[in-house]
Amino acid sequence: MDDNLHSLPRRLIELRIEHADLDSLIDDVSIDGHQDDLVLRRLKKRRLLLRDQISRIEAELDPPEPA
Repeated sequence: MDDNLHSLPRRLIELRIEHADLDSLIDDVSIDGHQDDLVLRRLKKRRLLLRDQISRIEAELDPPEPA
């Protein structure tokens, strides 16, 4: 059971959820007229890092077929 908690598919789901949460937060901060540009840049950078992690895990789980 402990292996399931640390499996790649589970980690992928967690990262996708966090990415979606950041999307929502970035939208909320962007809409707010009193946005802090530094906070917004940090949120976007974090979202980009999550996207990279998601891509790496997806490639591990479903590697491209050789030509």
